[in-house]
Amino acid sequence: MLNRLDTLLIKIASRCNLDCSYCYVYQGQDQNWVNQPKRMSQGTIGSICNSLNQVISFQESGFAVVLHGGEPLLLGATRLEEMLSNLRTVLPNHHKYPIAIQTNGMLINDEILEICSRYKTSISVSLDGVKKANDIARFTHDGKSSFQKVVNGIDKLVSHPDRDFLFSGTLSVIQPTTSPIENYKYLKSIGSKSIDVLLQDGNHTYLPKGKESFESIEYGEWLGELLEYYLRDPEPVPIRFFDDLIKIILGGNPDKEGKGENNFGILVIETNGEIRKNDTLRATFDGADYFEKHPNINEPNTLIDTLKSKEYVEASKIQKPTCQNCINCEINFICGGGMPLSRWSKEKEFDNPSIYCNDHKYYIYKLLNLMGIK
Repeated sequence: MLNRLDTLLIKIASRCNLDCSYCYVYQGQDQNWVNQPKRMSQGTIGSICNSLNQVISFQESGFAVVLHGGEPLLLGATRLEEMLSNLRTVLPNHHKYPIAIQTNGMLINDEILEICSRYKTSISVSLDGVKKANDIARFTHDGKSSFQKVVNGIDKLVSHPDRDFLFSGTLSVIQPTTSPIENYKYLKSIGSKSIDVLLQDGNHTYLPKGKESFESIEYGEWLGELLEYYLRDPEPVPIRFFDDLIKIILGGNPDKEGKGENNFGILVIETNGEIRKNDTLRATFDGADYFEKHPNINEPNTLIDTLKSKEYVEASKIQKPTCQNCINCEINFICGGGMPLSRWSKEKEFDNPSIYCNDHKYYIYKLLNLMGIK
């Protein structure tokens, strides 16, 4: 039986033009990226398209394709157009098979935007908020601020005739020492039509930056302040982090993993074609996202075989917490135990509550109160 694929994340470039201090790839426990080709080859792109053609013949439901990195735009305009053209030949329905690029925005130019518009590929830009927030972690390799070049890229996006489709929004890593409201207002002001926020990667062995201990709630207070402002904003820009929670509370399903009780089928393809599990797992220990036999998309039927494998099922199951405190918790159906990478420790592996457990409780109970749910 073929197990469902929800998101295929393709690492089309294994290097980055930024050196962000919180990056789970370049600052994480797994440093295998140094052995990867810098850019995905034409042959591997062809193998991906052939494999996806097999998947859609077995799987009725759609799935998302996300071009990622490193910095995906390092692939270059010519190779990017070739890839998107091939993908859209196999996946012509952009509603059923959305294709997106997650970029730091520094390489956005008119040619890139025309290519993405032509092949119905949306763009999300990573920006942590105002300059002083963004400059905490997001620097170039020579230690300079990336802020203005990113904003220049966003300006090009906002100016494009197809901006309503092209610019899907911004993605911000939380910096708990900054003002969430100031960051939110700024992202609105530059035209972000959707905002998402990420907790910094970390766990019981490697504490997230800015978090003092398991008991502390620096991130919970930051999110709680933003939540209160967001719900009272007469003209809000959607914040997916909160909207997913609201959907779950009202009986719906979240759009993204890390919340609720749904499993999400996620696979990653590295630049050399190797198929991996959700690569955020590499923030825990070296090799956490590997399949045992290191399947490669360039080998016949490998993607289909991986989706049929017990290992893939087990990788999806890891999203559900095994810690008894989580299982017995009255809001477990909302937070879902958080991201697996945040539950890990050297001593008990994934059998822990999230390092953000108390943060989750703080902002979720605040949300329930603001919604009038006791």
